[in-house]
Amino acid sequence: VQLVESGGGSVQTGGSLRLSCAASGFTLGDYAVGWFRRVGRERLALSCISKSDGITEYLDSVKGRFTISADNQKNIVYLQMDRLKPEDTAVYYCATVLPYYGDTCPRAMEADFTSWGQGTQVTVSS
Repeated sequence: VQLVESGGGSVQTGGSLRLSCAASGFTLGDYAVGWFRRVGRERLALSCISKSDGITEYLDSVKGRFTISADNQKNIVYLQMDRLKPEDTAVYYCATVLPYYGDTCPRAMEADFTSWGQGTQVTVSS
């Protein structure tokens, strides 16, 4: 299982970015996939997508601005980020859920996810 993030960059406040998480070694629908961002030492859960259960949103501060979606044919999960703010600056990661969860999104715990990508930097300037 491998996940590769891309699409990060530098934008001004109010701008948009779309992050991509390309999955290999498994098929979307076998395991749910989540997006996180690192703040200090902690990776905060943003949202999760499951082919069977749909979308679970975890972080209130990004609800209504960030949208997770998936292209099952391409095996890619996206994170559309709109109305970006300086406090959104972070390294963003995608990860699959632990095999125990299968195609369901668990509680918003870093420990419930595995197979992390390398991360992509997002910088929002004021």
